[in-house]
Amino acid sequence: MLNLEEGTLLVKSARGIVEKFYKNKSLELKKTKNGKLNEKHGVFVTIKKFPSRILRGCIGFMSPTCLYEAVQHAALSAAFEDTRFPSLQKKELGSVIFEVSVVTEPMLVSGENLDELKKKIEIGCDGLIISNGPYNGLLLPQVPIEQKWDVDVFLENLCYKAGMTPNFLNDENTKIWKFQCQIFVECEPNGRVEEIKLR
Repeated sequence: MLNLEEGTLLVKSARGIVEKFYKNKSLELKKTKNGKLNEKHGVFVTIKKFPSRILRGCIGFMSPTCLYEAVQHAALSAAFEDTRFPSLQKKELGSVIFEVSVVTEPMLVSGENLDELKKKIEIGCDGLIISNGPYNGLLLPQVPIEQKWDVDVFLENLCYKAGMTPNFLNDENTKIWKFQCQIFVECEPNGRVEEIKLR
């Protein structure tokens, strides 16, 4: 678990690397001597419009890597490489907030049937990954909270995210993993950082 000071450093590094890119197009990543921030974790960086909190970009990496550097990589990708959105413009920096989600190692969710599997998924706690052959999708744990989904709708949208139909949930080749996040976000553009508690 990270403390608020460490979470703040992550969020500030996410915004900072994007601001740095506008100034000199440099992709040189910052380093830190904070041992916990050099540990290996998966991480996602989400950029949202403020104050509406409408999604503006989100990219992350589930494979554990140096947290501090991974946040900067993910921030640049969220700003400039999320194919769902045009690249973030410099003039937008004052009207977006940065959010960092540090993820735990995924755990396979199993059950004798779909109903049993659903009982092992907790809204407000679990993010989900789904996989079946070439199809893969992921949704962070804050998404069903923000969208007011129950477990059924969460799983349906997880399928859609992976390019599947909900019928895939009954396919024996479909695998679902769950993970948790520690989430830090700016309260306002370039403002104070707080830790989000989903429940």
